[in-house]
Amino acid sequence: MSKNLSFIQPLLKPWQTLTALMVVGVIILGSEAGKSIHTSLFSIQPAYAQRITPSDVWQLVYQQLPDLPRENKYISKENGKVAENNTLVNRLIRYHIYTKGRAPIYRFDWKLTLADYLGANEIMYDTPYPGNDTLRENPIEGDRKAITRLTRSQRDALVQVLVNIFNPTTQNTQSPNSNSAPSPNTSTTPQPPQRGGAELLK
Repeated sequence: MSKNLSFIQPLLKPWQTLTALMVVGVIILGSEAGKSIHTSLFSIQPAYAQRITPSDVWQLVYQQLPDLPRENKYISKENGKVAENNTLVNRLIRYHIYTKGRAPIYRFDWKLTLADYLGANEIMYDTPYPGNDTLRENPIEGDRKAITRLTRSQRDALVQVLVNIFNPTTQNTQSPNSNSAPSPNTSTTPQPPQRGGAELLK
């Protein structure tokens, strides 16, 4: 082995040796940076989870939008008492995140969820709907009627408050009660053309 190395060494010019060292250095630094990026990506989620949990959000929503219907008169299967904390917004959030697996930080995803309630997007099924397993009466129909009764401005305000809570960096960009239409340059999420029942979202 040493003979082979001694044979090759004279053939390497100084600039080739320097190039080889630089390549090795880049590979090492790259792997360290990759570890750093990997670590930072996975450290974001626990920190985010510590800041806010979906079970807390519904209370914050009602603090900011006290006129929203609560729909919390359903009876618990477990103790036979009124489940006051099982609210419309609580179930809406659980449906959005857990049933549909949609991101809670994007306005467009919340619009899709509201469109489900309005019958203008995906079909909502009784069995997996939040509250069906814990309440004596499945609240899905009552919740859909409650969302349908909301005005467009109320739905927009609800969406904005939810996004602001889950993604606080958006709070300075748009107020939940803002009546001004966003300029074309401020929209970052392309929206497909809507037809038929989707007109209910307008």
